[in-house]
Amino acid sequence: MAPTASRDKRARTCESSEERLPVPERVPRLLALKRCGRAYGFDMDFNSDPPSLIEPEWGEEYDIGLYGRIGLQCHNLQKGTNFKFKRWEKHSMQMTGSMDFYVTLEAMDPANGSVFSFQTLLRDQGRRSPLGVRFSLLNIVSRITPIGNVPVDHHWDKDPPAIHDFYKSPLPKWFSDEALACDSKKYYVVPESELHDNDLLQLLMEVAFFSKADRCLDAYLPLELNSVVVETFEDYTTEAREKLKANNAIFYLSYKCCTDPSSVTLSGYPHLSTTLAGDHHAVVRKTMDGKPEHMRLEVSLTEKQEKE
Repeated sequence: MAPTASRDKRARTCESSEERLPVPERVPRLLALKRCGRAYGFDMDFNSDPPSLIEPEWGEEYDIGLYGRIGLQCHNLQKGTNFKFKRWEKHSMQMTGSMDFYVTLEAMDPANGSVFSFQTLLRDQGRRSPLGVRFSLLNIVSRITPIGNVPVDHHWDKDPPAIHDFYKSPLPKWFSDEALACDSKKYYVVPESELHDNDLLQLLMEVAFFSKADRCLDAYLPLELNSVVVETFEDYTTEAREKLKANNAIFYLSYKCCTDPSSVTLSGYPHLSTTLAGDHHAVVRKTMDGKPEHMRLEVSLTEKQEKE
């Protein structure tokens, strides 16, 4: 689903509510927010002056939920947690050359059943033809709230030493059986028993499908992983399945959209419905530049997209 700025945020200004900013309008907005304990993007609307509160919506837009889950998965990978996404509470958007999504969501810790607020800032970098990339998402913030006005490191390291040069090259089309046979240490073939209970693999499949649908998904469609091969230079210490948690890796996904093509409605793009049902292949690259909360996901161009 193509994100638009027309969604009703149902915001109300601090000036017209009981939660007024305790400073004159002339005070710089960042200073005013600091004094009232609010943060731009997550709590306050970027596009209003005076600043307006972003009210909870508890919405159901698929793309916002997907962005929130990416941030939560980034936190799980970096912190070793197993938090689960429940629903998103509110969000705002800002155009910065790319589109930045500030998402506040509810997450749950299955270890004790506790539910808590979580915030993530994700940058949709749009279509990127260089390096064979169709779709690029950069997670910038993944943190448990409240956070106040904690500074955000928006900048991805342009040449991070934490990322091998292999992952900075064009995305591969697909792995070959010969390469798999010749260099089995670099690859990990995920057993079928591990395909369906792995949150990361399920998320990568959805990101790939979201790219395939050109962001036109209104809701989740039933997807089923058929096979996954992981390519990474990062070695494991005890068992090969640790490669699934490598900071930098390429995932070769074979999956199926299990739906009736005639039942699919895609935000005014009915021509896409006939291309979504059935079997698909995707190449997804996951990289981390070494900074906390940073994670990039890139999806390769399909053969059809290369011709567009």
